[in-house]
Amino acid sequence: MSFEQSVQERQLRCQLADFYHLVDYLGWSELIFNHISVRLPGAEHRYLVNPFGLSYHEITPDNLLTVNVEGQLIGASDYPANPAGFALHGAIHATRPDIHCVAHTHTNPVSAVAMKSAGFDHSNFYGAQLYGRVGYHTFEGITLHADERSRMIASLGDKHVLVLRNHGVAVCERDIPTTFMLLWTVQRAAEIQCQAGTIPGPDTVLPDAIAERCATAAARLIDGAQFAQLVFDAQVRRMRRHTALT
Repeated sequence: MSFEQSVQERQLRCQLADFYHLVDYLGWSELIFNHISVRLPGAEHRYLVNPFGLSYHEITPDNLLTVNVEGQLIGASDYPANPAGFALHGAIHATRPDIHCVAHTHTNPVSAVAMKSAGFDHSNFYGAQLYGRVGYHTFEGITLHADERSRMIASLGDKHVLVLRNHGVAVCERDIPTTFMLLWTVQRAAEIQCQAGTIPGPDTVLPDAIAERCATAAARLIDGAQFAQLVFDAQVRRMRRHTALT
């Protein structure tokens, strides 16, 4: 590994640990389960992922595991890898070179939307930003089997959000801050959709053209104004200040 790659890996380890802590801080974690993974620099297909058995708040830059696309541990560690849980992540990383970070959650709102045959509604402010970016995968049980990988990838296609029906969601993007912001947008879209569903009366439905324009504008802002990096850094500062006070 070159010196530059070593520096990049250290930066990714610190940033990914922050991502795990943010997910825990925001109440999106799931005991010791689920993963957030990030691709490491270099020609080898190597990724950082959480040690199996630790809660998200226990994750540090140094105890993150290096694994291959099968979720098998590379190098020594005091903690085991969880190759079964990495099936989804490995499949995405192996087939989407544009993707460098993958996050999987099943919060209550996200899982509720995943239960609905219509999936995400694009008529609220956050849902509109997801227009054209969501794929859907039929539930096949706990994601353990290698033969499901090709079907999950086909369901994702060229999109960045994969709704695992009757289960949860996986979001994937080019870097850690952009993945965090996409996950936040998905979570907010699900929360608003669930809340709106409790209020009597019809929803105001956005035309597809307006939802598409909203999604395009949101992507342009993230790309051009570095919104994702600004949001990620601000939330890390907020989390650290709050945890320091408690």
